[in-house]
Amino acid sequence: MTGIILCGGRNTRMGENKAFIEIGGERIIERTIRIFRDIFQEIILVTNAPLEYLDLGVKIVTDIVKGKAALGGIYTGLFHSSFDHAFVCPCDMPSLNRDFIQYMVRKVNGHDIVVPSTPHGLQPLHAIYSRKCIPSIKKLIDEDNLKITGFYKGSRVLRIPADVIAKFGPFEKMFVNINSPEDLAKI
Repeated sequence: MTGIILCGGRNTRMGENKAFIEIGGERIIERTIRIFRDIFQEIILVTNAPLEYLDLGVKIVTDIVKGKAALGGIYTGLFHSSFDHAFVCPCDMPSLNRDFIQYMVRKVNGHDIVVPSTPHGLQPLHAIYSRKCIPSIKKLIDEDNLKITGFYKGSRVLRIPADVIAKFGPFEKMFVNINSPEDLAKI
């Protein structure tokens, strides 16, 4: 399986590249890559600023179709993936849970999508996608419909329920993104 890290945000609210924010003496991107190295055979970083990430020792690709937000990043990552499935997350999730990701990986057989489902909704930026989703994603991109869950219909989707997620830790922490200085202060 491939691990895909989306590094395409404009960082306007944060004012700096969120991937390089240090928490506990480690940059978020380095923590994510460290976790991914334990789980995945391939790591792909999707970014439109590849020169910023050259020191990380992972495969770097740029958006195939520019300006299509996270959906475009998922499309690009899946397109370049060497494996049938890929776990996707953004570069600004400092509390990824290795054990939960491994649990998701074990549940992938027979599914096109494995996605956590919390009381706040699905977590499509902490999910596993099959390369079989590529045509559906491309159709949405061509229609400029950039809602990630827009391609879920017609796919074999496994939703991981909140009670299962809770066994691995509080989902309020596990799925948090750093989008602003206020978010960082909370951590």
